[in-house]
Amino acid sequence: MNTVFALSGVVIKELYRRKDFYVLFVLTALITLMVGSVRFFDDDKIIRIVKEASLLLIWISALVIAVGTAARQIPAERENRTIFPLLAKPVTRAQVLLGKFAGCWFAVGLTLVVFYLFFGVVIGSREHHWPLANYFQVMWLQWSMLGIVTALVLFGSLVFAAPSSNSTICLILVIGILLLGGYLNRVAAQQPGPLGALIYGIYFVIPHLEWYDLRKFVQYDQGLVPWSYCLLATLYAALYAALLLFAAWLVFRRKALNL
Repeated sequence: MNTVFALSGVVIKELYRRKDFYVLFVLTALITLMVGSVRFFDDDKIIRIVKEASLLLIWISALVIAVGTAARQIPAERENRTIFPLLAKPVTRAQVLLGKFAGCWFAVGLTLVVFYLFFGVVIGSREHHWPLANYFQVMWLQWSMLGIVTALVLFGSLVFAAPSSNSTICLILVIGILLLGGYLNRVAAQQPGPLGALIYGIYFVIPHLEWYDLRKFVQYDQGLVPWSYCLLATLYAALYAALLLFAAWLVFRRKALNL
């Protein structure tokens, strides 16, 4: 376990040495502050637009950081040939995979904390109250969802040849699930025969990332979701991430490391 945490610490340090996080945070802050400074006939409902814009930017930024960070981990180790001394320490391939996953996931978690602290300060200065429990639920479920995404991208990095192709395919897949995943069962019900069965199969196999999007609860002040829902969603994310990591390990343990 110490080896896994040591490897994860290296990943976290690597993320904060790069400019990705700082650029995305500055862009998110600037756009949020610009939207928040606009007044439409002194309409107080502008705060909903600020919430929507800010939360959307947080989701996009965190997704880009998670995918970009996870996609380059193992390919970079192979390209720089640091994977060979790493495995000679000795460190098992399972430990490398778990360390990379933990580092990417914890790094994204720290990023979310920074983003949501900024969000809370900006929104709290306008609304003059801080629903911390709501913010925690939104952040926690987003972080849980990004655990699935991180495991998926690590698996993809062992399947696809280049980090760029892996990132592109995973982003398209994740965005497609977020936008369309919840409607596949309705589409399947309208399709006859084998096509409907195929769509139903896809609906039950894909990770339902859209379940983790609680932005509207904050945007429209709808209160808390049941904590039991958060628990079940967390367990679902943990199970799916574990399955993806197991699949990645099966590929990694048989994969030749030479370029």
